[in-house]
Amino acid sequence: MNAPEKFLAQTAAKPATGQSHFHESARAQVAGGATYIDDIPEVKGTLHAAPILSTVARGRLLGVDASAALKMPGVRDIVLAADVPGDPILATFIHDEPVFARDTVEFLGQVVGVVVADTVMQARRAARKVKLNIEALPAIIDVREALKAQSFVLPPVTVRRGEPEQGIAKAAHKLSGALEVGGQEHFYLEGQVGYALPLEQDQWWIYSSTQHPGEVQHWVAHALGLESNAVKVECRRMGGGFGGKETQAGHIAVWAALAARKTKRPVKMRLDRDDDFMVTGKRHPFAYDWDVGFDDKGLITGLKLVLAANCGFSADLSGPVADRAVFHADNAYFLSDVEIVSYRCKTNTQSHTAFRGFGGPQGMIVIEAILGDIARALDLDPLDVRMANLYGIEDRNVTHYQMPVEDNILHPLLARLEDSSGYRARRAAIAQWNAKSPVIKRGMALTPVKFGISFTATFFNQAGALVHCYTDGSVQVNHGGTEMGQGLHTKVCQIVADELGIPFERVRITATDTSKVPNASATAASSGTDLNGRAAQFAAREVRQRLAAYVAEKQNCRPEQVIFAHGQVSGPEAVMTWEQLLDDAYHSRVQLWSDGFYKTPKIHYDKHTLSGRPFYYFAYGAACAEVAIDTLTGESRVLKVDILHDAGTSVNPAIDIGQIEGGFIQGMGWLTTEQLVWNDKGYLSTHAPSTYKIPATGDVPEHFKVELWPEANREDNVGGSKAVGEPPFMLAISVWEALRDAAASAKGAAVRMDAPATAENVLKALKG
Repeated sequence: MNAPEKFLAQTAAKPATGQSHFHESARAQVAGGATYIDDIPEVKGTLHAAPILSTVARGRLLGVDASAALKMPGVRDIVLAADVPGDPILATFIHDEPVFARDTVEFLGQVVGVVVADTVMQARRAARKVKLNIEALPAIIDVREALKAQSFVLPPVTVRRGEPEQGIAKAAHKLSGALEVGGQEHFYLEGQVGYALPLEQDQWWIYSSTQHPGEVQHWVAHALGLESNAVKVECRRMGGGFGGKETQAGHIAVWAALAARKTKRPVKMRLDRDDDFMVTGKRHPFAYDWDVGFDDKGLITGLKLVLAANCGFSADLSGPVADRAVFHADNAYFLSDVEIVSYRCKTNTQSHTAFRGFGGPQGMIVIEAILGDIARALDLDPLDVRMANLYGIEDRNVTHYQMPVEDNILHPLLARLEDSSGYRARRAAIAQWNAKSPVIKRGMALTPVKFGISFTATFFNQAGALVHCYTDGSVQVNHGGTEMGQGLHTKVCQIVADELGIPFERVRITATDTSKVPNASATAASSGTDLNGRAAQFAAREVRQRLAAYVAEKQNCRPEQVIFAHGQVSGPEAVMTWEQLLDDAYHSRVQLWSDGFYKTPKIHYDKHTLSGRPFYYFAYGAACAEVAIDTLTGESRVLKVDILHDAGTSVNPAIDIGQIEGGFIQGMGWLTTEQLVWNDKGYLSTHAPSTYKIPATGDVPEHFKVELWPEANREDNVGGSKAVGEPPFMLAISVWEALRDAAASAKGAAVRMDAPATAENVLKALKG
């Protein structure tokens, strides 16, 4: 046994990856020592801003009277559209959203300006005293109304394969249907907040609770009329994001920066919960219409599908969200002859934005509804119909957008969950229960998920990172991704630790900072670890390779003979500690830091035809949910949930399982209790916890079992892992399908049940 082999045999410590390490901020968060934007000590002279909100959904803005507000105690100034020194339109992709409302207002809650005062409460009280002279105009609130009026933020898109009309016409069976699926409030624990500090020579330091510091930098510079190098944006962590801080954190930062520029003082802006609801966008509500043909086994032979997205008053991210809904309208099923028409509708509501799943849930839910209806029309078990339509054999493995499904594990994954959950026996028991129970009806569904991983905007699939090794053996990592509680920083530290062969505890992360890693993509699309973890791994690898070359030169061996493991470094002649090597290398003038860059391979697609390979790989999963409904009140309860999810070779199983659990419960909330209600005037009636119900601990089923699929990612992803942020969200469609199953049992026929399945909507479904 040579020296390196003896060294490895003697050091049996486990690698950092694959282990359930604590979240890197967990102890600090529990102890109250983790700093969020509003915890940062305020610079002397800091002022506070509060928004002035439109009181109508659409109208001409004729004037702003701030005289009463400016006389109030502590009020310093008011900032309006005329005070924007740069472009008065935000630097969005479509360039269609004003920084502040100018001549018109386009939704109830649109920000017309901000009031700046000495304290938060002084600013908020004064903002309520500003009088807006608005001439009201007719507004469009409903997505169906927008369709009739041909009111769009972007042109419609059609994806077509085969001859769906013939597939439907020649089918043994046909169905038509319609569905409405509501939006969802992000309800992050930490609301939207930004803190703008003027520096010397017209430079700016922006603290922002954002998933996309690079975009905040761009937006602020654009509004201030500066170059990007004059603006530094920093974010150590967020108290939740879920997509709501991908673009819309930029608004808060811009408004704070404009107020700071006018007053020449630092300005913080933090929305209270009511204003956050009224100002910010939600998950896109969707409306659907379809015609489907199928055979005696439930196999779809033709499908014509219309997806109408309620985008709100501006485009924001509606284009890529609606695109992803089209990409995921197949979910796990091969559609031979299909036409999907996607409408991106303009309404006079908040501009809807990214939300966990990013259009994927809105695409998947409709195909699951169609298959559920097909099963009930044929009196077949819904799982059998789903299995019959899965991607599978060679001539059924290409999506409707021409991407081959090369890593398909759907059949074995569903079969394993069917067996482990006792699906068949439980369905028989539920049938017996329902036959004897006139009021409480039970339902059950097992639904799959096939979710594409990568940004659909291909250029976002890149990342950079910095790794600094210090002479005492400690390591510092910085990358372009952001931490919103999902454990990204923890995973990146684990990856770097293993690449350098040192204990996890020696690696420390720093705040995401545009002055360190420029032009970073948003932390979104479930790609945080895939992109930033690999970039950090490459940076660490550069340092390790330099050190290996240094050791090889000293020990007269090849660099590949030098082994880094468990905090020690071994060559053929000697073993030294990591700390000893760094100190020696420093004194020999070896570079102990490096940058790393990664771009996702293989991906490409035509954004005009929506065809190609938009995703690097697919993440898979399945959930089996059992529910009960009270047919007299419409109330429901989730009784049991079994999940089998594909995370590849997990970097951190505890974090991944936590993401699966949290994503599922959040998805369950979207489909059961979280209902957004706008009245006919465009007023969001559900704008606080008193009227908007997110799931609580009592909504979590007592039986809640999560298992990970035991197979590595077949693509060359970091550590063999797979993304796990968004895919579990859509597992909750099993709950909605189980509720429809229970309602159908009560009614004796298939039901239309719009989402969310609130007690009111369940009763509507039962009454038909």
